[in-house]
Parts: sequence; structure tokens; C-alpha cells
Amino acid sequence: MRDPRITKLAHNLITYSVNLQEGEKVLIENFGLQRQLVTALVEEAYKAGGYPFVLLKDHQIDRSLLLGASEEQLDLLASYEANVMKDMDAYIGLRAGDNISELADVPSDKMTLYGKSVGTKVHREIRVPKTKWVVLRYPSSSMAQLANTSTEAFEDFYFDVCNLDYSKMDKAMDALVALFDRTDKVQIKGPGTDIQFSVKDVPAIKCAGLRNIPDGEVYTAPVRDSVNGTITYNTPSPYQGFTFESISFTFENGKIVNASANDSDRINKILDTDEGARFIGEFAIGVNPYIQHPMKDILFDEKIDGSFHFTPGQCYEEASNGNHSAIHWDIVMIQRPEYGGGEIYFDDVLIRKDGRFVIPELDALNPENLK
Repeated sequence: MRDPRITKLAHNLITYSVNLQEGEKVLIENFGLQRQLVTALVEEAYKAGGYPFVLLKDHQIDRSLLLGASEEQLDLLASYEANVMKDMDAYIGLRAGDNISELADVPSDKMTLYGKSVGTKVHREIRVPKTKWVVLRYPSSSMAQLANTSTEAFEDFYFDVCNLDYSKMDKAMDALVALFDRTDKVQIKGPGTDIQFSVKDVPAIKCAGLRNIPDGEVYTAPVRDSVNGTITYNTPSPYQGFTFESISFTFENGKIVNASANDSDRINKILDTDEGARFIGEFAIGVNPYIQHPMKDILFDEKIDGSFHFTPGQCYEEASNGNHSAIHWDIVMIQRPEYGGGEIYFDDVLIRKDGRFVIPELDALNPENLK
């Protein structure tokens, strides 16, 4: 018998997140076979009058393919998947698996080629700008382990996070969007961190269940050459199969001129992927009240209550600062007191301290008001 929470999630994804309409085609891409949710999504798509298509993938198989793949093969793969994606009106990406480090021993040059082919030609050029899309994880014992909980407790947490009232969150975000839109200078302070940049004339976009599940962020992008100072992130950040820790960037006129981490050589190779990789493509404030601690899964970690992320690489078209790159790496800093605290200023006015909004117009985004 299917867990009713799965049916509710599938219904929300089809009717709210991608708002599937009669006659529209939706691609359901599943990394790791999650039969119950995929089946529920297919059923809900049919109920909406849509046409569901399913693509099943597996990270262990992807690893084998990538280890031997040539640039020509990856270009062919991108062409094949692009032909499918361009026919879709909507996309639901379901990510699951038993090992977040499955691709850790794939050489970085192979991962870079994959990002420049499939990542760019399928997802950044077609899926993101031209479909109604949402991406989510599915709970597993591996994810529970990362979150330091039992499997049952993690499943309860997961469905609380994913099935919360996102329409309520959406309304509460309006004030933060309005504040972003009239702000020029942003300054962020914290342990090892003092950065300044401008967001003038770059749109702010609210994320409340329409693109990621779980959701809960408002994002924009800094003016490309305006970032100066140093940021020291305080959460682990998996990227290309490796978990980076103690990441620190120093900026001069927008560019990362010094980067260090637990593997400084590896992080600098990523930042040397192309010119845009050393510039920031996104600045976002996380507000999900149920997500309190990092679990090495960016779809959860970037929404952490009291956090922000500052993203090297590609900007989003909706909040463009003109930066283009084959990478888009969301790296998170938490500013609640137990993580060292910190402040965010908009035009020299303190708007958030130690992870809590401190001006009345943003009080609705504090955690007790979003649950």
C-alpha cells in the first residue's frame, strides 16, 4: 500500500510545481529507481490530462560510462537528450541514490566535458529557460545517514519539508523581493567573512515550490564585477563527486583571485573551467523553517533556515548579471548563532542578524511564521 504522503507529494508536483495542463508533455527523469513516486507522478500527470514520459538513470552506470567517454560521445549524448528535452513542456527531476560520492573517482576532465555537453546543451540551454521544471530528492537510508538520523525519522522530516504550505511561503517572500529590488549595496559579515557587492537592477526571484523541492529561497545575482572581500563558508559542499570543506574565496572586482579548501588544487581546477567560473552567478537567502543543518545535499542545504549561498559560475536567465560558465556551484554559509552568527546589510541597514530577520517587513519569513 502506498504511503499517502507520496501521493500528496506527486499531486503537488504535477498541479503546483509544474502546473501541468491538458495536452502538455512532462519528462520524469529518475536517478535511482523510486517506483512508488514515479508511478504516482505518472498517475497524476494522466489525471491532469498530460502526457508523461519516463527516463530512468543510475549513478553507478553513469560512472562506468563517464570513465571511458570521449568528447565526441558526450556531444552525441547531449544531442540525443536535447532532442527529447526540446519536445517537453515540463520536467520533473527525481534524484535518489545510495552513495553521494559515486562519481568521486571520475577524472575532473571527464566531469568538465560532461558539464559542457549535457549540463549546458540539455539543462542550461533548454530545460531551465524553456520548460516548467522542478528537481527533488527522494529519501533513502544514505540520506538519513548524512542527516545523522534514523531512516524513519528522516522520512518524517522529508515529507514535512516537501509537503509544507509553499503558497504561504510564496506570499511571505514578496516583501524580501521588494526590498531586493530597491537595494544597491549588500554587505555580509561573519567569521572569516566580509564581502560587499551591488545587486542594483538585477531582478530578485522567489522560490517557493516551483523549481526545487524542498524549496525556500529568494535569489538574485551580484553585479558581475562588484564583489570585493573575503568569504569563508562553514558547510561541507559536495561537487563533482568530492566533498569540499573550509572553502574560502577572496574577490577583487568580482573575480575570485584566491581560493582555498581541504583540496585547494582540486577547487582551483574547477574554478579554471572557464572564465565565468571565477565570477559569481547567484546570491540567495535561504528560509526553509524545517531545514536546520547541512546534510551534504545541496537541494536541502541551500534552503537552510538562516543561511545564504554565494554561487560561482552560471547565472540564471531570470536574474542575469551576464556571467556564463559550464559550472554553477551553490556553496552555503549558515549564520545562526550555533554556526558562528553573522549579519546581512542592505544599503547599510541591518536586515538579518544571526540568521533572523530583524526588520518588521521581513518578520513573516522567520521560521516560526512559516511552519
